[in-house]
Amino acid sequence: MINARVETVTKKPAYRAAFRKRRCLVIADGFYEWKREEDRKWPWYFCRKDRGLFAFAGLWEQWTGDGDTLDTFTILTTGANELVKEVHPRMPVMLRLDQEDPWLDLEKTDLAPLEASEMMSWPVPKAVNSPINAQSPFSKAL
Repeated sequence: MINARVETVTKKPAYRAAFRKRRCLVIADGFYEWKREEDRKWPWYFCRKDRGLFAFAGLWEQWTGDGDTLDTFTILTTGANELVKEVHPRMPVMLRLDQEDPWLDLEKTDLAPLEASEMMSWPVPKAVNSPINAQSPFSKAL
């Protein structure tokens, strides 16, 4: 499960315990959403206006089965701000710097969307949606 709705995270059995005990920060410099236009989807990139790093509010879990342990995380989502809403109705919860420690300390944290005035966006090529175009220092050279 990639995303958890902030509005229901305390009610869903899959996330309830993690919300109370296992919060994390997912560091990023931006995110993509796809805008539907007629029968096509177009990718858009969203980031902070200063293009700096930020943290998504996340939850982590550890699953054990068949002798293997799997560490997973999910990103919390909320209703989109005015900028993102033009492309998609929801967005990841982007924490402000002053929200990060309270989030990790399991305190009640305001998880409202980052203001549209603090962000910018632009359309990007569809190539971002293809794994063949992924560049990773951990992947083997072809």
